[in-house]
Amino acid sequence: MTAVDKITITVGRHVHDALAAGPVDGEFVLLLHGWPEFADCWTEQLHALAEAGYRAVAVDQRGYSPGARPGKITDYAVQHLVDDALAFAESQGAHRFHLIAHDWGGMVAWALASAHPQRLRSLAVLATPHPVALQQASAADQEQYHRLDYVRFFRQPGGVAEASLLGEGAARLRAAYGGKVPAELVEHNVRRLSQPGALSATLNWYRAVDEDFTVPAGQITVPTLYIWGSGDMALGRDAAHRTAGFVDAPYRFEILDGASHWLPEEVPDQVIPMLLEHLKSV
Repeated sequence: MTAVDKITITVGRHVHDALAAGPVDGEFVLLLHGWPEFADCWTEQLHALAEAGYRAVAVDQRGYSPGARPGKITDYAVQHLVDDALAFAESQGAHRFHLIAHDWGGMVAWALASAHPQRLRSLAVLATPHPVALQQASAADQEQYHRLDYVRFFRQPGGVAEASLLGEGAARLRAAYGGKVPAELVEHNVRRLSQPGALSATLNWYRAVDEDFTVPAGQITVPTLYIWGSGDMALGRDAAHRTAGFVDAPYRFEILDGASHWLPEEVPDQVIPMLLEHLKSV
């Protein structure tokens, strides 16, 4: 199996931990994780991409890396997260690249693809619908609106969410994974998120958007793959189907029957062939 190396990427005054695999001269693939995950959620994908000849890098993003943990909520605005992602690629000598993302990373990916299409060879998003599709579905469907109650909970000030998630031995944080992520990885995540200030920094991604979960993203004009699990508890079918209306480029939508929100870790054997076929097609 191809080796996965630990590297660091410096962006301005921030130092990010990252994982890299594959030949340095391969086409560059950047992978963005979600909450409450880190770069190692992509371990299986990193191996597969490397073996297929790509240079793949997954980064612990702003707030997740101890060396990239600014203190203000405004430091976690989507534009900063998009700028980080572009800088991650530039740091590896990649002006154009493939982008693969999940959960909150998907929100960043939709925004990046909308604002900087010239930087992407392709886009692949797991679980997360286009932000406007999600807003539309939430406005039209009370069930989808209430599926996002956790976002409203996370946005509360005063450390309410942190105390709840980390209380009783971080039982609620562990429960967030729904039993779909390997236990060893869950424990590793919990240890990292229990470090002073770490969980608050990751929740600031939610606090930096408004109550309507507004993420700046328009029409997408790069080849796009969107993979959604029918068992996703947070992101429903309506938003998933509406996403097609926001892509003006070759578009592939795949539904994984019964799969949950945690697609990178839960069903890598189904996700990986789709990703490789998508990358090869462009």
